[in-house]
Amino acid sequence: MFKLIEVLGSTIISFSEETGKILVLLMQSIKQLFLPPYEVRSTFKQMLEIGVKSLPVVLITAIFTGMVFSLQTFTGFKRFGAETLVGTVMALSMTRELGPVLTGLIVAGRAGAAMAAELGTMRVTEQIDALETLATNPVKYLIVPRFIAGTLMLPALAAVADMTGIIG
Repeated sequence: MFKLIEVLGSTIISFSEETGKILVLLMQSIKQLFLPPYEVRSTFKQMLEIGVKSLPVVLITAIFTGMVFSLQTFTGFKRFGAETLVGTVMALSMTRELGPVLTGLIVAGRAGAAMAAELGTMRVTEQIDALETLATNPVKYLIVPRFIAGTLMLPALAAVADMTGIIG
């Protein structure tokens, strides 16, 4: 019984510590977002990585989602003689729910994994420590451009996914 409480307590403490670290990184990122110098070139590079390189996967997913959803909606609406409403329901569903959610999941999976692998490799090969040694803020140099690029590219990708899904 005491072992169970001990394990539960250490799990809660570990979870709280990790949540705190994530929140501290978020606050540092938001603070560094407004302080010069601005890493414009790095931000555009990340926009290419996050947005443009995710575009093919987002488009394919949106096309097939639009096709399958419209087919399923048509089949259901046919029973009630409401086939003319398929386009309206499809457009509303795609723009309100399916497009943004699926785009977010795809970009989080594709670009998130790429960023995690890149930053993890940089940590293991001590490149982040080298940045600190050179008096470069790693949050400003590595995290803020990715944060800005993700914030700008996700709505654009969602809009493209909405249009592609509706057309599909």
